[in-house]
Amino acid sequence: MVFGWNGDQRRFGSGGFFSLSVERDAVDGLSWCFGVEEGAVGGQLRMGTPCELRGPALKVVLGSMTAQLGLGCMYLSQTLTPAVLAEFGWSRGDFMAAGSPRTFVAALASPIIGMLTHRFGARPVVAVSLFLLGSVYALTSRIDALWHVFALSVCLGVVVAGVGDIAVGTVISKWVHRSRGLALGLVYSGSNLGGLIVSILGAWWLLEYGWRSAYLGVGLGALGLLLPISLWLIRDPPVGFVPSGLESTDSREMVRVDSVEEVAFSDAIRSRDFWVLGIALFFFYFYYIGLTSNLVLFLTDQGISIARASASFGVTVFLGVTSKVGIGLFADRWPAKIALLVNFALVALASFLLLGIPFTGALPLFVVIHGVATAAQNVVYPLVVAERFGTRSMAQIYGALMLALLPGGVLGPIFAGYLFDLQGSYELAFQIFAFLNVLGFAALCSVRGRGGSSALA
Repeated sequence: MVFGWNGDQRRFGSGGFFSLSVERDAVDGLSWCFGVEEGAVGGQLRMGTPCELRGPALKVVLGSMTAQLGLGCMYLSQTLTPAVLAEFGWSRGDFMAAGSPRTFVAALASPIIGMLTHRFGARPVVAVSLFLLGSVYALTSRIDALWHVFALSVCLGVVVAGVGDIAVGTVISKWVHRSRGLALGLVYSGSNLGGLIVSILGAWWLLEYGWRSAYLGVGLGALGLLLPISLWLIRDPPVGFVPSGLESTDSREMVRVDSVEEVAFSDAIRSRDFWVLGIALFFFYFYYIGLTSNLVLFLTDQGISIARASASFGVTVFLGVTSKVGIGLFADRWPAKIALLVNFALVALASFLLLGIPFTGALPLFVVIHGVATAAQNVVYPLVVAERFGTRSMAQIYGALMLALLPGGVLGPIFAGYLFDLQGSYELAFQIFAFLNVLGFAALCSVRGRGGSSALA
């Protein structure tokens, strides 16, 4: 551990990778600072990346992470679904179909959320979305028909778009430059942390008070905690603000940025790589959302208790906290394409381990690999898009790729649910998931990496 003063800043670090410091900020007074070290020379810390995560920027990161906790509340339904189905006697296929508008609406609402964020800023967009989240979950405690599930699912689709990548990603990108990958990894890990909390807390609440009380409690928590904290911390930067990373850009980063080809949106959508990335993303969402909606049901079918099944699901979600931060740092030091291929290789491996759970007891290994791999995708894909097509038209290009969420996210849960209704087993659905994941990995090998090469390096 290294301690030392540098002007008005005190740094605490291991001398290797991370630094944590407390410094006197001219605007906000005493503030925490989190950054990345490149190494230590002669006992003195040498900063490789400016400490941008401090003062107002750090507050925005924490506020955005809090908003993403709300996104993690979506995982509550996986824990409570068995109890809901048991009370009403609905089939799994019908229930999944009633809940499918969430993904459909989220994809369609994304361009509108982008325009609102551009015009009014991230703060009001996130605030309205969190208010809607709390209200919807409170109302979910009163459902007694499938059409109620359908209507509330439409509202949740707006919530997913509002507290998802667009608004918080935009405001973080305005505040942070050279530490952007780290900042986004920290922010997006909020959804995983929230998922862990509601998965475990929801299982306890279900056993003690019932599923209706669990939905009501989470809804009130979103209104009473997440909404005011996000309103307090999230803000757009003042006019003329320049992130410290841009002020301190060195020659090494300039070489890296300048080497990225800027591709216009019209040219990108005509390229082979765009469609390969889109198809692979469809396969991913088809598997990930299809499995997420049915995982607790599948595990309880194997004789695993609802508490253990919910805990296993919660662990897969929590692993995303370290996965997102770690993959962001990895992609900053290696080409993003390598990170992408490692990511999708792990996704494919997890889908094969899933097939062996009933026979080999592979649940613990599956939980670890699936949790790490599916969370990392959220960070790696935007990095690959930026590396392949540049950043000038990135919002348009990535927005177009996200249309893969429509068929993949909507059809995946219905596909798995109805196959179970027909066969009494998820085996065929999971076999198809595994095949598509391998196909997606193979296709991604052909995508051009940095410098225009399709090779791994």
